[in-house]
Amino acid sequence: MPQTVQELVELLELEEVDHLRYRGQDPRTTMQRTYGGQVMGQALSAMYSTVPDGRLCHSLTGYFLRPGVPKASIDYQVSVMLDGGSFSNRRVVAEQEGRPIFVMAASFKTPEDGFEHQISAFQPPPPPEDCPPLADVLAVRSSRAKRAWMQEWAALDVRYADSSLTSELDRNARLLVWVKTADDLPADPRVHQQVLAYASDLTILAVSTLTHPVDFYSPQMQVATINHSMWFHRPIRADRWVLYDQASPNASNALGLSMGRLYAGKTLGASCAQEGLIRMTKPDEPL
Repeated sequence: MPQTVQELVELLELEEVDHLRYRGQDPRTTMQRTYGGQVMGQALSAMYSTVPDGRLCHSLTGYFLRPGVPKASIDYQVSVMLDGGSFSNRRVVAEQEGRPIFVMAASFKTPEDGFEHQISAFQPPPPPEDCPPLADVLAVRSSRAKRAWMQEWAALDVRYADSSLTSELDRNARLLVWVKTADDLPADPRVHQQVLAYASDLTILAVSTLTHPVDFYSPQMQVATINHSMWFHRPIRADRWVLYDQASPNASNALGLSMGRLYAGKTLGASCAQEGLIRMTKPDEPL
């Protein structure tokens, strides 16, 4: 995965290979499958290459069909569904080795003034400078997780703020982390949306297992994102501290549903929801 912010930005910059067809490279990684946040960020980048200037994404939803193969490029075929007076709509199919692995639809809109309200974060979190790196907290439950985090996510600074594992205020499945890029990003708000989409996939599925006596990173856990939706409410910077407030309202049928909100200060910048497979296998059962 990207070791620097520059590598992350380059990962999200795609090559145009044909009309409405773009190619993204997979980074160096030790992961067995392509990280879902990377595919979402690249898919959004491909769409932005076709959207009229001045229109920003306000909503997207994607389905992961097959696991991506690391170290192989991914092609993104964009379909122009609508370019209206205020809205543009796009659909993209991500293909790898001739097979679709991901499909996403997104809507883009010209910014305008309108009604305003927003929900506050669950509780005032400790400031990021008082919070430990998330990798240190993961190490308590899984040493493999810390090694993987340090190797794979160096472009992001992620701090553990609170969760239902330690909080005395809430026994529901909840996790609060601070996240930002390790260095500055370009000012382009489209890049910040792509990076927020990239980061939104880091921890949200794991939240649905917090109230259960399992190690999310155990080899006996079969986990996979199935659907990820995201709504961008207000422009916020991904290279400044963002509070990622996540909760899981339901787990059933070997599926976990988690929801998250991303705040810059008191500004609600984005919301997301994810459903994923969380299946505990038997020790002698192949994954």
